[in-house]
Amino acid sequence: MTFELSREHEEFRRSVREFAEAEIAPHAAQWDRDHHFPVDVVQRMGQLGLFGLTAPEEYGGAGDDGDFTSLCVAIEEIGRVDQSMGITLQAGVGLGINPILTYGTDAQKQRWLPALVAGEQLAGFGLTEPGAGSDAGATRTKAELVGDEWVVNGSKQFITNSGSSITSLVTVTARTGTREDGRPEISAVMVPAGTPGFTAEKAYDKLGWHASDTHPLSFEDARVPADHLLGERGRGYAQFLATLDDGRVAISALSVGCIQACLDMALAYAGERQTFGGPIGRKQGVAFQVADLEVMLHASRMLTYRAAAMKDAGAPYQQFKQAAAVAKLYSTESAVTATRIATQVFGGYGFMEEYPVARFYRDAKVLEIGEGTSEVQRMLIARGLGLPVE
Repeated sequence: MTFELSREHEEFRRSVREFAEAEIAPHAAQWDRDHHFPVDVVQRMGQLGLFGLTAPEEYGGAGDDGDFTSLCVAIEEIGRVDQSMGITLQAGVGLGINPILTYGTDAQKQRWLPALVAGEQLAGFGLTEPGAGSDAGATRTKAELVGDEWVVNGSKQFITNSGSSITSLVTVTARTGTREDGRPEISAVMVPAGTPGFTAEKAYDKLGWHASDTHPLSFEDARVPADHLLGERGRGYAQFLATLDDGRVAISALSVGCIQACLDMALAYAGERQTFGGPIGRKQGVAFQVADLEVMLHASRMLTYRAAAMKDAGAPYQQFKQAAAVAKLYSTESAVTATRIATQVFGGYGFMEEYPVARFYRDAKVLEIGEGTSEVQRMLIARGLGLPVE
């Protein structure tokens, strides 16, 4: 198995980069300042086919012309200019489309996927709750089957793409009963936007990802038809954990885009900024930090695309799961370090919001938290090595 990107992948990278630099980069700073979610740009991403890279042709997707690696390339290139739009794409596909594509019935796929794949609409993924983050099995939201309807009550938090003007539904995990061993039965239920009793609360005031759509959600006797159950009853928790494995590799790709941006900015600034009669890049203290960025970039990119290649090749699940956790842990922590280094290279200017390094610095921290914290990744990696860690 080779982890070098194909000629087709590199050509695709160039096309996405051209789009990102023309349509996103000139506006990213203003969107960040205004906390503006650019629906029109999201839909243009859809027109470019970015939301359909893992979907079959019958739903408007790329079919055999796309794959998971292509999605990672797209996320990296979008994230290189704007992490907010990168996470919008990552969540739109990995957390919105893929659960329906993987576990949905034919009728559910026909109903929801065409508009999601086209980027005309977005879907959210409601797992996290105020008391259930890393311990996602502690879900308190309930869905009771009453007649031919699920009645959903509870709350979710930190949910991406959940309250925009083009959000069509949110799939949520909920307790639907009790197992024989006394543990809660957790299932996945699709709740369309506009369902009475389903409210996307006021958007969060976040440290970063200001142009990303993120809301807490509340459910008060929200009723949906019984056929809105996604996948097998009682398998919702397992389904979402599997979904997160794919998402971790996609977050790794977003992190690679962040590191690439930091390297690009630091390298250019180190060659332009003059002190003591010459560019700061001739000073070892600066040059060595930029060199470290290059090392982190290559290592993170290799780990990310190795995991993506395993996904596309149908590698054994446990091998892929381990590779995903390794890639996510290393690349996200490297991205946070990369933004710190880039800010340091810029000195006082790096602390000013007029320079992109400040935005990337704020955006990076959540990479170590979303789709499983660094601590969770270390736990998964240790378990994969056979250690009985709790």
